[in-house]
Amino acid sequence: MNTFKHEVTKELTEHILPFWMKQKDDIYGGFYGEVDYNLNVHQQANKGGIITSRFLWTFSAAYRVTNDKTYLNIATHLYNFLINKVYDHEHKGLYWMVDYKGTPIDTRKHVYTQSFGIYALSEYFRATQNEEALKMAKDLFELIEEKGYNQSINAYREEFDRQWNEVPNEMLSENGVMAEITMNTTIHVLEAYTTLYKVWPTEQVKSRIENLLRILYENIYDKETKFLGVFFDMNWNSIINLKSFGHDIEASWLIDEAIKAIKLEKPEYHQMVIDIAYNIANYAIQNDGSLINEQENDLLDKTRVWWVQAEAMVGFLNAYQRTHDHMFLKIIQNLWEYTKQNIIDSRENGEWIWSVEANGQPTKRNIGDPWKGSYHNGRFCLEIIERMSV
Repeated sequence: MNTFKHEVTKELTEHILPFWMKQKDDIYGGFYGEVDYNLNVHQQANKGGIITSRFLWTFSAAYRVTNDKTYLNIATHLYNFLINKVYDHEHKGLYWMVDYKGTPIDTRKHVYTQSFGIYALSEYFRATQNEEALKMAKDLFELIEEKGYNQSINAYREEFDRQWNEVPNEMLSENGVMAEITMNTTIHVLEAYTTLYKVWPTEQVKSRIENLLRILYENIYDKETKFLGVFFDMNWNSIINLKSFGHDIEASWLIDEAIKAIKLEKPEYHQMVIDIAYNIANYAIQNDGSLINEQENDLLDKTRVWWVQAEAMVGFLNAYQRTHDHMFLKIIQNLWEYTKQNIIDSRENGEWIWSVEANGQPTKRNIGDPWKGSYHNGRFCLEIIERMSV
């Protein structure tokens, strides 16, 4: 596993982070909004609120872990763009999308976007002790709790207009349904609050984390099948028979991070973390070592998506650390070999491709855009480095 750690460190510092640093927009701020499949940089592409936050998280964490000031300078550049252009100082919250100059063009507010703001700003504070960043993270936390939390059904709302009037959840609904509650937003609010708690360990944040864990265990996790539900109506009824393998294994370690952060002793939650990992290992890992995407009813989507492989390696390492079952180490080894051979882009100036189709051909989708950045694969590398350095 020392070879694995060495290779992952090299991938982060010599490939992933240098690729994204080349996207730095020195004129208008942030990073350029799109790199297409042919590696053309579109300097006038739009810039997303989610991806800007994810970039800020990555470079803040990279500085914290490596102490390389280069990453700190990039993080500060991203921080300035986030607070000056992506944050709505009139109505609060982060915009969904701004243009390449930083002018708002899609002013809707999504709880998912705000959660990534908290995640990024908390990590930037961990790296820099910048009190302004922590204050903004606290403000976004209070905003989510005020506007985004529906106490009557114990769920987090999804989408709003600029003035915080609730609107249908277009941006985080997929597969032909319109979801009023999503597993995806729930796990990323949890992720954000966990990082916030590390820098602002108040009873208020702790109680919200405990409640999010309760929501996941009681309303989203299926104790019989060991899968997480994906999309729900206002009464917590699942509205589609969908299994998202990447989100499940990602959720397992994010749940465990929250448990550890607040030092919660609930054996059933610990068991949930382990059971999810075994379930995904047994159900969705393929003979070539990869993890496939999802299943709707009986239809398997065998696309191998970049972020699914990245999150799986962290999730299975977390499961190994919980169980000491060497099966998980073998799975990680096979996932890494698959990723090196098929997902990491071997082209000069490439990064990781979006996905590989079921037929083994690369998907010709963007290398960088409002949904694809440095967060999943960068975080995978940072998690491996930190977990294997203890």
